[in-house]
Amino acid sequence: MEKQKSYIGYFIFFMKILIPSFVLLFILRGFILIPVPVDGNSMEKTLSQGDMIVMEKFSSIKRFDVVVFKLPNGAIYIKRVIGLPGEAVRYDNDQLYINDKPIEESFLEKNIKKDHEAVPYTTDFDLSNLITADVLPKDSYFVLGDNRRMSKDSRSFGAVESKYILGKAQFVYYPITHMKFIPR
Repeated sequence: MEKQKSYIGYFIFFMKILIPSFVLLFILRGFILIPVPVDGNSMEKTLSQGDMIVMEKFSSIKRFDVVVFKLPNGAIYIKRVIGLPGEAVRYDNDQLYINDKPIEESFLEKNIKKDHEAVPYTTDFDLSNLITADVLPKDSYFVLGDNRRMSKDSRSFGAVESKYILGKAQFVYYPITHMKFIPR
């Protein structure tokens, strides 16, 4: 009889721990922190094929945030925000210009190889040639992959409307050797 009471005590103790843990996990996983797999190499060296990231969907989007979005055709992408609504975006000789002001992209330093002087890392373009507008429309963002030579991004599918953005990538949690906060 004494043994049965101790089993019931253990059961109650574990239920007091497990039920709140499952509720917290459900809330975090479903509403605040969402796991997303990385598919492809367009974000190399920031994110790698097979990485698992945590995405959140409650903070505002800023330049150089890495976002997860789903295009109307159903394709899901992870890219870096380069241009914000109302901005003119262009590249000239591997230099980003926002509203005709040069902007540094320090997160690309480990991507750019010695051959970028012979072959541009980011090909020259002007926003007006890509989306037939001088500035990004309201609620639209210009996104690029960090692996510029191998990325399908706003240069091919145009600006991304905010309604298609699922959230911001914040952290790589798997594999453990890649664990890190995603740099801006």
